[in-house]
Amino acid sequence: MSTSPLSGRVVILGTGTMAAGIAAGFLDAGIPVVVLGRSLDKAQASIDAGRQLAAVLGGPAKSDTPALAGLIESWSDWSGVAWILETITENFELKVALFKDLDARVPAHIPIGSNSSGFPITKMAEGLKTRSRMFNAHYFMPAHLVPLVEVALGEDSDPALGQQVCDFYRAAGKKPVLVRRDIPGFLANRIQHALMREALDLIDRGIASPEDVDTAVRYSFGFRYAAAGPVLQKEISGWDSMAQASREIYPSLSNTDHLAQCITDLMAQGRTGMKAGAGFVTWTPEQIAQERQNYDARLKAAFQILSMK
Repeated sequence: MSTSPLSGRVVILGTGTMAAGIAAGFLDAGIPVVVLGRSLDKAQASIDAGRQLAAVLGGPAKSDTPALAGLIESWSDWSGVAWILETITENFELKVALFKDLDARVPAHIPIGSNSSGFPITKMAEGLKTRSRMFNAHYFMPAHLVPLVEVALGEDSDPALGQQVCDFYRAAGKKPVLVRRDIPGFLANRIQHALMREALDLIDRGIASPEDVDTAVRYSFGFRYAAAGPVLQKEISGWDSMAQASREIYPSLSNTDHLAQCITDLMAQGRTGMKAGAGFVTWTPEQIAQERQNYDARLKAAFQILSMK
């Protein structure tokens, strides 16, 4: 593989919400995109949605950044392509078939990523001739606002090329991290689920309400995370106090490998959150619209804080 920095346009496969958000980030950075779908209409609609999202980022969004729509099955123009990323339906068989197709069709020097949050690249690329140029590249919703991209190596991925992908994202204004082993949940989701396991255990045991869990996180350490990650925070406050507290707290933390009973009960009742109109809380359409508006506004404010030097 070449050691030259990656440069050029980005090809995005898929036309859903994630594809539009990903396209927005590259368009805002002035990087041309190609969006490929199962129909030209859907691919163009994804580009249009991406341009709308890019326009609200507050950065140097370029309405004239080139963007092309095409069909997944027939696209053959890989000239000037720096990076290919699939965002199709989270279905393992479909993704394996797509990677097999890309392995044969895409020139071997172009790195290929999957935005899958659940399927490791090692399994999706198993047996493929060019699997060394394949990675997980995991975004978080909403993709146009959340800066993090996790670039995860598979067992056969080229680490040097993975670093080049990270450098490419960094130049595009994102905050990439290189996950050096192919493990479930990559990096951020493992940390997030460790917190969620403990939070739900506290709810299950009647120690705290769902509302109080949210309040405790948002207005204590969660509030600080926009300013510094957990490691830097302890560098500032001192590891000795953390070490002392851990002796008392760690033995009592949840170590269950089962889903919390409160969530099992909600799922059995079909209360899966706002999309179902109810989770822990029953939601009206007006409340859902307001909370999502508030959520986006807070994310944008947090993004501005994270942009501070």
